[in-house]
Amino acid sequence: MIVGIVGLPLSGKTTLFNALTGGSVAVDKFMGGKRETHRAVVDVPDERLERLAEIFQPRKVTPATVEYVDMAPVQREGGSRSGLDDEFLGYIRTLDELLIVLRAFEDESVPHPLGNVDPVRDLDELMAEFLLSDLAIVENRIARLEKTAHKTKNEEELFELELLSRFRTVLEENQPLRVLELAPEEEKVVRGYSFLTLKPTLIVVNIGESDLGKEQVWLDKFADVATVPNTRVTAVCAQIEAEIAQLEPEDARAFLDDLNLEEPARSRLIRDSYELLGLVNFFTAGEKEVRAWTIRRGTRAKEAAGAIHSDLERGFIRAEVVPYEDLVRLGSFARCREEGVLRLEGKDYVVQDGDVITVRFGV
Repeated sequence: MIVGIVGLPLSGKTTLFNALTGGSVAVDKFMGGKRETHRAVVDVPDERLERLAEIFQPRKVTPATVEYVDMAPVQREGGSRSGLDDEFLGYIRTLDELLIVLRAFEDESVPHPLGNVDPVRDLDELMAEFLLSDLAIVENRIARLEKTAHKTKNEEELFELELLSRFRTVLEENQPLRVLELAPEEEKVVRGYSFLTLKPTLIVVNIGESDLGKEQVWLDKFADVATVPNTRVTAVCAQIEAEIAQLEPEDARAFLDDLNLEEPARSRLIRDSYELLGLVNFFTAGEKEVRAWTIRRGTRAKEAAGAIHSDLERGFIRAEVVPYEDLVRLGSFARCREEGVLRLEGKDYVVQDGDVITVRFGV
């Protein structure tokens, strides 16, 4: 899972990147227009993995991971119809999810590039750029299809033309493509275009410390946005979270308690990303290693085995499956067998979040 952090200059997106990754990328209040990209891979917090490690005492514990990319700030430049840099657009289309940072904090020493703090306006600015970029792709493809599809009567091209015409209508109505409910065959047709407004989108309103405890006031401003499919809106004080990320666990816990926060924002934002992308984790466990594996919700056992290794998918015979809760309650695979909670499942079994799986295979 690769999540791109995007926002206007001086929105605090690099500060949020540091909060999510525990990094210390320099944040200079006069660097708002600098065209830099930062990357980091972060372990996904999961108490279930820790508990399984306590039971099996493995030589190695491997968590699931998420990669964050702190993109250069979004600003108008020549070279593309939308006003965004072509290189920026090309890269951002490769991401699995967009995390949009909107500035809601006031700081007189850091002037807002648009003159005043208004996160609703900033979101409109960003979405207008993404909409225009998608519309340019749609119109260019429609123009090519109209020259050939009706002449050749190619069913696939006619199907794509009808679908992209629907896309054009939505975009011209100033709506993101996420409002459309696509059938699997439609998703397959447009997957290669990597439309920006079709990507799962997590919107983070970056509030000041004085607004902690007042998050709902900000979230109410985005009530309509939050109803768009595959969209989530949350509020975070990135500056405070970046400070917490630099502390030792005990000190971080005390800091969180002082602020009446249950957990660091990183844990919450990773959960939001998992849910937006429809991801779940299953586990493998033994003396050598306890490991979390990330798959899409609805993945069948044979394909899930392939996430571990292609040989396991190719030679899949069956999966021994036990729910995490039962394994923790009984303490061993042997006890799970005795109690009848360890099941043998075939290739079409749909893997559930928290399943602990042993794959039997032969190549």
